[in-house]
Amino acid sequence: MSEGDSVGDSVHGKPSVVFVYMIRVYLLQGWYIVTYALGIYHLNLFIAFLSPKVDPSLMEDSDDGPSLPTKQNEEFRPFIRRLPEFKFWHAATKGILVAMACTFFEAFNVPVFWPILVMYFIMLFCITMKRQIKHMIKYRYIPFTHGKRTYKGKEDGGKTFAS
Repeated sequence: MSEGDSVGDSVHGKPSVVFVYMIRVYLLQGWYIVTYALGIYHLNLFIAFLSPKVDPSLMEDSDDGPSLPTKQNEEFRPFIRRLPEFKFWHAATKGILVAMACTFFEAFNVPVFWPILVMYFIMLFCITMKRQIKHMIKYRYIPFTHGKRTYKGKEDGGKTFAS
């Protein structure tokens, strides 16, 4: 291990912002409301990241715009995210930096019983993800490309797929 390597270091040797924030909240034993708000903000970003730009449930009744293919013979339309990956990471990092700045002000250190916030966040996460996964199954879209099989072309009788 080199001199700059440690558990909390990122790829380029600089400390991870998330790791520093978590240590700060743990050591100070406070700012749980700020952390809870940060968690909800990140959950909101994650749902936007998983959602298509054009919601297929809104396009069901109208033929005005593009929709995701629901039948095998329909034209393939690539999955376009409502929140692109770069904007997702940028907004998440800004959120952590704002939360970190809030930990320097005692006014944001509202006394709460943190296990209740953790349980409520877990329930909120499970309910939200269940609804998102049902939506993804109903409209047959997968927001990730890992493991997808894409059609190459008409060679070999139209049966060639790429992994």
